[in-house]
Amino acid sequence: MSRWRVDINCDMGEGYGVWQLGEDEALLPHISSANIACGFHAGDASVMRRTVRAAAARGVAIGAHPGLPDRAGFGRRRMQVTPEEIYDICVYQIGALLGHARAAGVPLAHVKPHGALYNMAAADRALAAAVAAAVHDVDNALTLFGLAGSVLVSEGERAGLLVAAEAFADRAYEPDGSLTPRDRPGAVIADPAAAADRALRMVVDGVVATSAGTDFDLVADTICVHGDSPHAVRIARKLRAVLESAGVRIAAPGQP
Repeated sequence: MSRWRVDINCDMGEGYGVWQLGEDEALLPHISSANIACGFHAGDASVMRRTVRAAAARGVAIGAHPGLPDRAGFGRRRMQVTPEEIYDICVYQIGALLGHARAAGVPLAHVKPHGALYNMAAADRALAAAVAAAVHDVDNALTLFGLAGSVLVSEGERAGLLVAAEAFADRAYEPDGSLTPRDRPGAVIADPAAAADRALRMVVDGVVATSAGTDFDLVADTICVHGDSPHAVRIARKLRAVLESAGVRIAAPGQP
C-alpha cells in the first residue's frame, strides 16, 4: 500500500453558450476530482450537464464549484456580501449541480468555492461558517474543500462535514499560507516541472515554498490545477506523473 495519497482536482465547466474556456476533456484523464462551475461566475445549464457526464464517464469525482454572481469578473473580484447572501447563493448553486448529477445517475461528492468567494471564506470566519452551513444543509455527506490551514477548513469541521485541505501547485504562496494575489508578479506558476516539484513537496514533506523564500507547513489532502490556465493540461499531466513515480496514490476523498 502506498505511504502517501492525494487527490488532484481541477476547476472546469467554466465556459457558457458557444464560448469555451479550458481543455476539460484533455484534463480529465489526469485528475481525480472535477469542480464544476454552477452558473454564477461561469458555466450554464448545458455546460454543467455535459461536464458532469464527461467527468462521470472518466470515473472522476464530481463537485460543485459555486462562485460570486460576477460573470464579467469571472468571480475573482471581491464583493460586499453578507453571510446570509453567501449561504443563499451557495445553496442555490450546489442544488443546481446536484440536480444534474442526479439526472446523470452519479453522486455529488464535494463542494469547492471559487475565486474571491474561496479567498474571502478562507479569511473570514462568518463567511466560512455560511459556506459550511450551506453545504451541510444541502447534503451533510458532501466533502468541503478549503485552503489548508484556513478558517474555511475549521468551520467545515465545526459544521460536522468531511473536509479536504487544499493546496495549489500552480499558485505562489505568501508567508502566512495565503495565496499570492494574482496581480503580483510570479503569482501564477506556468512551468509544469516547477508545479509538479512543489506538489511533491506538499504531499511528501508537508511544506510549500513561499514568496519570501521560507517554507510554510501545510496538509495537502487535495491539490488544485486551474483549468482556465493555458498550461493546465501540461501541468496536470506532469504533476500526476511525478507524484505517481514517487509512490503517491491518486484518489478522490472518500474513494477506496
